[in-house]
Amino acid sequence: QVQLAESGGGSVQAGGSLRLSCAVSSYTYSNYCMGWFRQSPGKEREGDALIHLDERIGYADFVKGRFAISQDNAKNVLYLEMNSLKPEDTAMYYCAADPSREVCWTWLTLPYRFGYWGQGTQVTVSS
Repeated sequence: QVQLAESGGGSVQAGGSLRLSCAVSSYTYSNYCMGWFRQSPGKEREGDALIHLDERIGYADFVKGRFAISQDNAKNVLYLEMNSLKPEDTAMYYCAADPSREVCWTWLTLPYRFGYWGQGTQVTVSS
């Protein structure tokens, strides 16, 4: 059983930066893909960034060059460094994990298939 807990959200002005953290319990990195997802009111949940089972990293087009995902294996923490934030980045951000290769491959199109989710942390970007 994997437990996830996000932190680090807040309110920033456009162009600012935030770093989100996801504390992970009972977890072996090599057995799960780990990612960050967002959901805005009235919109579907969508993926921002993912570390695959083989440690390859993927980004959604709308965050490429602005966001960076990383993990600290010693501390069992997943990070999302967010730079050049835009008002459209305003959302609840979730970290998620899944051990299935098929689920990991479809992280952009079928994010709801992920089996483990945190409670979310709110990010608000003002113009």
